[in-house]
Amino acid sequence: MYHSSLSLCIYIPCAIAFQPRVCSTRASYNSKSLNGTRVGRYTSVRRNVNMKNLQNEYLFPEHARALSTVKGYRGYGAEQGNKELRQAIADRFYGDMGVKYDEIFVSDGAQSDISRLQMLLGSNVRIAVQDPSFPAYIDTAVIIGQAGRFQEEIGKYRNIVYMNCRPEDNFFPDLSTIPRTDIIFFCSPNNPTGNAASWLQLKHLVEFAKENGSIIVYDSAYASYITDGSPKSIFEIPGAREVAIEVSSFSKFAGFTGVRLGWTVVPKELLYSNGYPIIKDYNRLVCTTFNGASSIAQAGGVACLSSEGYSALNAVIDYYNHNAKIIRDVFSSLGLKVYGGENAPYIWVHFPGMRSWDVFAEILNKAHIVTVPGIGFGPGGEEFIRRRKLLCVRDYLREMASTSGLAEAYVMRKLHKEKMKRMELNESNEKKVDANKNTTTTSNEISNNVGCYGIMFKKIHPTFMHSTEKSADNENEKC
Repeated sequence: MYHSSLSLCIYIPCAIAFQPRVCSTRASYNSKSLNGTRVGRYTSVRRNVNMKNLQNEYLFPEHARALSTVKGYRGYGAEQGNKELRQAIADRFYGDMGVKYDEIFVSDGAQSDISRLQMLLGSNVRIAVQDPSFPAYIDTAVIIGQAGRFQEEIGKYRNIVYMNCRPEDNFFPDLSTIPRTDIIFFCSPNNPTGNAASWLQLKHLVEFAKENGSIIVYDSAYASYITDGSPKSIFEIPGAREVAIEVSSFSKFAGFTGVRLGWTVVPKELLYSNGYPIIKDYNRLVCTTFNGASSIAQAGGVACLSSEGYSALNAVIDYYNHNAKIIRDVFSSLGLKVYGGENAPYIWVHFPGMRSWDVFAEILNKAHIVTVPGIGFGPGGEEFIRRRKLLCVRDYLREMASTSGLAEAYVMRKLHKEKMKRMELNESNEKKVDANKNTTTTSNEISNNVGCYGIMFKKIHPTFMHSTEKSADNENEKC
């Protein structure tokens, strides 16, 4: 259904609605309501000049009016989504946060919405991303022309600000060191680290965006997995409606990965630097580039958000979280630093001194387990791998126990880094001899590519998966 002057009244707040056929290329936009009260907050982000060049009407309003009648053509639904589903999303996930159904745009998934937002914002904005982070933020920035030259020596794009979010940073950027950008992409729980930002951290982020006139694009795709009381939406933070857009998805909590369904919330208070409402441009972009999510997928979304459906989904989420905990405990029992697996259905495992691709290959070849190399999430992901939950890990362990009685696991053995370094630096013969003595028994057990860890595998019974620190030490001695 093509949008018309009628749809503008439906999807644009009455305080900022305008008459059809009025030229939209004027320098500023009146963001005051009829009684003179200011609506929203001006950011410092300039409106994409190409959006200004669009005419107000999309095709002819007469056609849109005809299509909107009961007797008219109804093959296409509203591009913004089924009203029943939009209202269900508002009620289920945003409660008393002030989000209205007409600020919600249903889509074919959060990743598609990230691309649409990048198209909306254009190439003349500068973005900041968490490091590590979901690759789509950077990739779409490259495609749209925001990123600049790739710097091979540091693995970063020149025009993108990478916000360090490693364990030593408590997975949250030091905002005092971050320069101003137009857009801040922020994911919580973070993909891939699994860390969920606290209320206080998000409050600082919102205040930082306000001070700099920036817009936060907040990805809450994994919010349903949060168990420790951390915010599940940026709109839980006071003032966020003036500086944030939120994207989310049915893929993670409802298993809609192949069905494809998601949504984006664009608050009415969010304005460009000239006072023009961003929701109006996003509505136009959606109506131009998208015919709406599948009516079948949307019907499924409505069912998921019913009382019975949502209760069933929460039971599945609990099951996934339990499986993630099993995997987390196994890696932790091997003496590794493990993150995630509490507010997200995946874990983030640290292998100091090793390239993540080498760890990936070693685990794949020796344990037949697929992981994701951390470097794929940005330079901050080096030395890490991500492992997602298993759908039936408990059944797998029971089956292995009842058949072969074996389950594959691995133990890690740390080599003496300082002695290896002395060998590489060709120090005195005495030191080289001493170093060689200490590495003779291990030189054939590790790859030619020297690292801080060698990976040794063994088969053990499932009941021994949670080995004690003492048994792990004994295993290291045997190695």
